[in-house]
Parts: sequence; structure tokens; C-alpha cells
Amino acid sequence: MSKTDAVAPEPGRRRRPARERLLAAASRRFYADGVAATGIDTITAEAGVAKMSLYNNFSSKADLVIAYLDARHEEWLGLYRQRLAEAEGARGGVLAVFDAYADHAAFAYEHGFRGCGLLNAAAELPAGDEGRLVVRRHKEEVESLLAEHVEDLLPDQPERARAVAEHLAFLLEGAMARAGLEGAGTRLEHARTIAADLLDRL
Repeated sequence: MSKTDAVAPEPGRRRRPARERLLAAASRRFYADGVAATGIDTITAEAGVAKMSLYNNFSSKADLVIAYLDARHEEWLGLYRQRLAEAEGARGGVLAVFDAYADHAAFAYEHGFRGCGLLNAAAELPAGDEGRLVVRRHKEEVESLLAEHVEDLLPDQPERARAVAEHLAFLLEGAMARAGLEGAGTRLEHARTIAADLLDRL
């Protein structure tokens, strides 16, 4: 979705459905330029569809924003599951979360890496907006995944495990924010090293 720019279909191949092209275009533009700065005309032009096609697939721009946020969440979960499949044990599970964020940062974004696309969008949305709730659920799920792995490392210390998971979540989010400002995933690599050291001292 957000890894690369759209590529023209090969001769004889059917074009992707309009909804998929609209979501891909919105993903590129929302991440590169921001949600508020990206208009419907820009999205439909980049997707190569008529404006009516957008409203046939999404009830409003707000609906498209929600679809974009849901898609980014699913994209991250896919990266996490790939990393988890290669991980060894609970310690590896924690580090798989950090690795998935680093993988997201390594995508070939149009204007470079700008941090967490979910948080960037949430910062533009008003309090109480459904999109902010989508982002909050994503962050809570990430912390919950961390907690599950840490609880496996500290099976008889549930309160400490939750505190460590919260610590790791803060470390991850802080690194993501700095990485976004710097346009590179170096801070995420550092955060992973810090997390590994913390786990080794549990």
C-alpha cells in the first residue's frame, strides 16, 4: 500500500479495483502531505478515477481517512507477524515489535520517512474524532502485544510485566517520533538495542 508509488499495469492485465486505487493514492498523499492538506481532487486524480467513483466507495473523506488508518494498522500487523514468525521465544517476540516498526520506517516513502503515519494523522484530527480512536486502539494493541511477551518472561509478576511493557511502549514511541523528525530509522535501531538490554536485565 504505502511501500511504493503505483505502477502502471502491464498490457493485458486488469487494473486494480477503484477502491484499492483510491486507498493507495490516499495513503501516499495523506502520509506525504497530511490529511488536511490533501483534497478529494488530488486523490481521485492520482488514483485515475472519477470523483463519483470515490463516493461510490467511501461515504466521505472522513470515511476514506478511517479506511487509510485501518489499512496502516493491518499493514503493521503483517510486518509484526512476519517478524514474529522468525523470532525465538518471548524476548524475540518483544524485539519483533521493534523490528516491525523499523521495517515500516524503511519503506520507500515519496518524501522520505516522516514518523508514524497513524500518529501524524491523529494529530490533525479533532478530539473525539473516530480516526483518533482507531489510532488509540492501534497503540493499545501494540502495548498489549508487548505485555503478552513480557508476561511470558515474568510469569509470576503480572504488575511488573505490565509496567515493563508500558516502559517499552514509551521507548518505542519516543524513538519513532525522533526517527520521524530525522527522516531515518536509526533511532529505532537504538531503541531496539536499549530494549534488548532491558530484557536481559529482567
